[in-house]
Amino acid sequence: MRGDGVGYYAFARAPLIEHSLDFTRDYQHANESFRGPRLDELGQPKSEFRTPTGHLDNHFTTGPAILWTPFLLLAHAGVLLARAMGSSVAADGFSTPYRLAMAFATAIYAFLGLLLAFRLARQYVEERWALLATISIWWASSLPVYMYFNPSWSHAHSAFTVSLFLWYWHRTRSSRSLPQWLLLAAIVGLMLNVYYANVTVLAVLVVEAVPQYLAAFRRVTLPGSSTSPRASALFLDHFLFAIVVLLCLLPIFITRYIVYGNAFESGYIPLRDWLWRSPVLLSVFFSSNHGLLIWTPILLFSIIGLFLFWRREPRVGGPFLAAFLAFYLFIACYPDWAGISSYGNRFFVSLTSLFIIGLAVFLDRAAQLFRSRRAALATACAALALFVLWNAGLMFQWGSHLIAARGAISFSDVIQNQFLVVPRKISAELQSYLFRRKALMQQIENRDLQQLEENRPLP
Repeated sequence: MRGDGVGYYAFARAPLIEHSLDFTRDYQHANESFRGPRLDELGQPKSEFRTPTGHLDNHFTTGPAILWTPFLLLAHAGVLLARAMGSSVAADGFSTPYRLAMAFATAIYAFLGLLLAFRLARQYVEERWALLATISIWWASSLPVYMYFNPSWSHAHSAFTVSLFLWYWHRTRSSRSLPQWLLLAAIVGLMLNVYYANVTVLAVLVVEAVPQYLAAFRRVTLPGSSTSPRASALFLDHFLFAIVVLLCLLPIFITRYIVYGNAFESGYIPLRDWLWRSPVLLSVFFSSNHGLLIWTPILLFSIIGLFLFWRREPRVGGPFLAAFLAFYLFIACYPDWAGISSYGNRFFVSLTSLFIIGLAVFLDRAAQLFRSRRAALATACAALALFVLWNAGLMFQWGSHLIAARGAISFSDVIQNQFLVVPRKISAELQSYLFRRKALMQQIENRDLQQLEENRPLP
């Protein structure tokens, strides 16, 4: 648990162990680069990190804590039982059973997100391309960093909830009953509890609703339907949907009110200070400071595939493409669009399912250029393996601080490291990651502190 993960995990640990939203011990047990600026010489939180209600600042969302809670309850019960039998393991939320439960839960949710995306993609392409796309995005994108290396951050959970939403929307899109609308609203509520930026994915519903309302007012039937929709019924469904979404957001509203004294205080940069008039459209894709396509180039083919899918299946591809574009514009307007300390552009991990579908469609279309399926499959496997290997080397460079975790990187250094440094060091560091992780994380933390000090502006 480090960085942003301290805040996310605190919303699960503090209520479970402290029975309150007192995050003092979470601050004190955090990694040094998180703890250092926030604690005084006596190890107590500094007053400037207190909110008007006297709580410690924690602007992170509650969704990951909701998803972790069943696993942590089992871990806590196991720890209490072990202590009753004489074990000395601490029932504090920080000991190994709790951390393993949290990390295991994150990996499970992320894998379920991948599985749902695969099941959705194979409805439109051959299963081989859906499987290849799923495995490739799994290992050639930013997902592994937030699925395994930083499991206490929210991005893997976000990938799961977006995938769940898109899968269920697609499953019910032809004829959605009121109970299905309400279940979809509950999924949306969970998705937004996990990550605020996921609100842009609701563009799927907007693109779906516009032609329905137009057809209702014009009294015409939509393709695939035998009757024209009624505007009153559509409005009622959407109204009840919105009510349930708001009810499902109560964990956010209540915790914001307790921590900040205002249910609508996000704790993030105010919307008035966003880059609405000058969005960084190109930088989000191409900047050396965590540009999406520069760090994870395989996503270029996923994006092309989303456009191809829109042309081929407009009723499904159109909403999916709209969701991607809305998310992209949202991040381009966010002042911290690069993600500060980020592997690639970590915000886009939320769209893992869309990238899988896009890549699957791209592979399916590219296969038509070959004379045989065997040649197409062999070529695709070889090309995708190169993306996976490149991503593995880059993840190693980022995780071991061969390149800066924050800010722009030098691509000449990246290429030199990929071919000269990574092959020499990766074996020893992989053994440390698997069997001496605590010591390895301390080394990484020390390097992180050193880079922070080197980049600190002179007084």
